[in-house]
Amino acid sequence: MTELRQRTAREPDAPPEDKELESESKADGETASDSESRTDLAAPPAPVDNTPEVLNRALSNLSSRWKNWWVRGILTLAMITFFFIIIYLGPMVLMMIVMCVQIKCFHEIITIGYNVYHSYDLPWFRTLSWYFLLCVNYFFYGETVTDYFFTLVQREEPLRILSKYHRFISFTLYLTGFCMFVLSLVKKHYRLQFYMFGWTHVTLLIVVTQSHLVIHNLFEGMIWFIVPISCVICNDIMAYMFGFFFGRTPLIKLSPKKTWEGFIGGFFATVVFGLLLSYVMSGYRCFVCPVEYNNDTNSFTVDCEPSDLFRLQEYNIPGVIQSLVGWKTIRMYPFQIHSIALSTFASLIGPFGGFFASGFKRAFKIKDFANTIPGHGGIMDRFDCQYLMATFVNVYIASFIRGPNPSKLIQQFLTLRPDQQLHIFNTLRSHLMDKGILTAAAENE
Repeated sequence: MTELRQRTAREPDAPPEDKELESESKADGETASDSESRTDLAAPPAPVDNTPEVLNRALSNLSSRWKNWWVRGILTLAMITFFFIIIYLGPMVLMMIVMCVQIKCFHEIITIGYNVYHSYDLPWFRTLSWYFLLCVNYFFYGETVTDYFFTLVQREEPLRILSKYHRFISFTLYLTGFCMFVLSLVKKHYRLQFYMFGWTHVTLLIVVTQSHLVIHNLFEGMIWFIVPISCVICNDIMAYMFGFFFGRTPLIKLSPKKTWEGFIGGFFATVVFGLLLSYVMSGYRCFVCPVEYNNDTNSFTVDCEPSDLFRLQEYNIPGVIQSLVGWKTIRMYPFQIHSIALSTFASLIGPFGGFFASGFKRAFKIKDFANTIPGHGGIMDRFDCQYLMATFVNVYIASFIRGPNPSKLIQQFLTLRPDQQLHIFNTLRSHLMDKGILTAAAENE
């Protein structure tokens, strides 16, 4: 008590807002020690070394630095192999993997919050967190199903009803969770419970929203899914390699192991990698065609006539470069030019997703989000840059690539009433005749 009086005498008067909060806390029966304990977060459990025993024995004679290098390298090759397998299995499996990754990332972040604040034993925290995850996924995936499976939805009566009232149902589900949260509020822990309410919603914003954008990118064509993800993977690997062998200059305090040598080397390697990968993939329809649902076969199709973006074109080389390479023109796919933008973002801006994650982990005194992958940490540790990349790709497609989709317009047109269809038909015919397009076509016939 004497110490508390001395501290009060040394400290200046608190602002009116703080005094109000103080008096409110006292009214709730909260003591000064309770207030201080809120800031003294419980330390999360220490990470466990889950490296396979086979690797531990094989690498036992190496220093910890080289042992970590080999463990990361072997597990990286295993993950890349797994990535090739799921690409081979097709878009539906890719969507399921994205969903699983999203759930695991959400679990890792929520678990950190639960471990940090575990001593308070907050009621319904985990239950409500997973309930909100369910609500948000229902909303986003319902929107996707309605958008990309419009004909199927209109054909099945239950799906048509769910589609018609989808947003109302989604709002009702969220409102139920909101009311449950209010009913779960406990005296003395109001502020902490609102902290965790915000924690859950920020996690949903970071993880669920951006994983939804990944699936939207996939529907534009698998190349828009594979190239950005591969560029982030390449940059992560090459930055680590350049930093491991040549790194001398620290890059950022949030991540002390990152170096300028790794950052710059990763950038140039990723741009070259993006150009080469784009050239290879642009020649295959299964990668460049949009993923669409075929109503006749009730399956996904990736067959189309490639757009100009994926057809070889000839470009003039600037005079300065001509004197160096001796070529006047070069044949390349227009998508390769876009790949430069994608790889540049993956190399220069994408790592800031990792720096953000590093700051988050430092704030809670943890090394990794989890210990799922030996040498790499948790799933979120591997996807911290991928989510930022997915948002950029979605914005890039909407701004520079995507145009009106005739097939979707026709699907919506066919679901209208006959009088509405006739009105649109007459309006379109008048418009084409005014432009002279319909008359010219009739004369040619």
